[in-house]
Amino acid sequence: MSHQFDSTVLREYDIRGIIGETLGPDDARAIGRGFATLLRRAGGSKVAVGYDGRTSSPMLEHALVEGLNASGCDVVRIGMGATPMLYYAEASAEDVHGGIQITGSHNPANYNGFKMVFQGRPFFGADIATLGELAAAGDWDDGVGAVEERDVLEAYVERMLTALDGIDEAALADLRIGWDAGNGAAGPALEALTARLPGEHHLLFTEVDGNFPNHHPDPTVEENLADLRALVAEKNLDFGVAFDGDGDRIGAIDGEGRVVWGDQLLMIYAEDLLSRMPDATIIADVKASRALFDHVERHGGKPMMWKTGHSLIKSKMKEIGSPLAGEMSGHVFFADTYYGFDDALYAGVRLIAAAARLGKSVTELRGAMPAMVNTPEMRFQVDEARKFAAIAEVEERLANSDSQVDGTDGVRVTTEDGWWLLRASNTQDVLVARAESESEQGLARLMEQIDEQLALSGLERGEQAGH
Repeated sequence: MSHQFDSTVLREYDIRGIIGETLGPDDARAIGRGFATLLRRAGGSKVAVGYDGRTSSPMLEHALVEGLNASGCDVVRIGMGATPMLYYAEASAEDVHGGIQITGSHNPANYNGFKMVFQGRPFFGADIATLGELAAAGDWDDGVGAVEERDVLEAYVERMLTALDGIDEAALADLRIGWDAGNGAAGPALEALTARLPGEHHLLFTEVDGNFPNHHPDPTVEENLADLRALVAEKNLDFGVAFDGDGDRIGAIDGEGRVVWGDQLLMIYAEDLLSRMPDATIIADVKASRALFDHVERHGGKPMMWKTGHSLIKSKMKEIGSPLAGEMSGHVFFADTYYGFDDALYAGVRLIAAAARLGKSVTELRGAMPAMVNTPEMRFQVDEARKFAAIAEVEERLANSDSQVDGTDGVRVTTEDGWWLLRASNTQDVLVARAESESEQGLARLMEQIDEQLALSGLERGEQAGH
């Protein structure tokens, strides 16, 4: 027995494909067999399995469990829920050694995939490639595993509420917050959570529906926040929080309807955390605003710029013992009094806590941030064979210039006008560009530099590529 995956399915941070075209039950079974084989060879024996609200998820879950069992691993089924709930099931139970969530995250409804954790660490990159090699060789252990079902929702909600420990309930009693689950998998946990939170809560689209009838569940795209913005305005709420399809990425709107972007949320979390943990190292990805890095420094922390990708950031946090990290894309990781994984529901509670401890509303905190002019993330198609080579060429050309260049992940160039970034996506055949300045004129000059470098490598910022 061996199995061949479609060449597009095994990716850098997760496994992802189109149901019925590149991904199906045989793939799920092979993933289960490979994961169980690796876990048993590393001394583990029990895997937690969860799935999101997509219509294809139960079928994949069934096949995955079969595969895990067939290679001798016991399975703890936690049912339908958000990805962080699966991470919680893995992190909080002594007898569980790995976890797999079936999720298509924020992709269109016909996509699905797998996010994995292995003995408490992210499972990505070379790990995922190994699953492909084991499958191709049919190099799987055989065995018989048991299956049990475990309801973790209540315990998970309880655990998230500890983020408010030590805060005077009276200070929170008048809060009025809007929440948009986007028909994603976070809905049921959100209902249970807000029922226990102090204050008044208005919920949108908590019914799980894998067809996403109201709007696409990606809170980093401003048009997907329109319903939440309308709710905050209509009910005059303090702020609003939105989630992606599997609940590991957060988006937010302040009381005036302004978006609070990923790096701006991190500014709020960092200010709160540094008041208790001065000198802490706080990590953000290369797409984050300079305002964030300055803010961390100003509040006595050590800012660190790192590579984009939730698995890469989680690994770096573990390596250096950082208590807080975040990405532009809305992944936020708390390891001070939590487990260090990306959990948007928990991040929502931490936003309440931060504002309360800082004694300022989310709207005030957002209003105090420097007004930067920046581009959205620009993505454009580049031939797979060219994408890393092009970045290397840009880096080489700039090495001989007066520009201040950071090569952590692609090329981030700082000038008097601000900064610009050009990097290759790890998951798609696209280059990603972003620029930020304090003025429109400065931004235009930065964009000219990007275009000039692309032209020198025979490329242009042409067709915008989607996710």
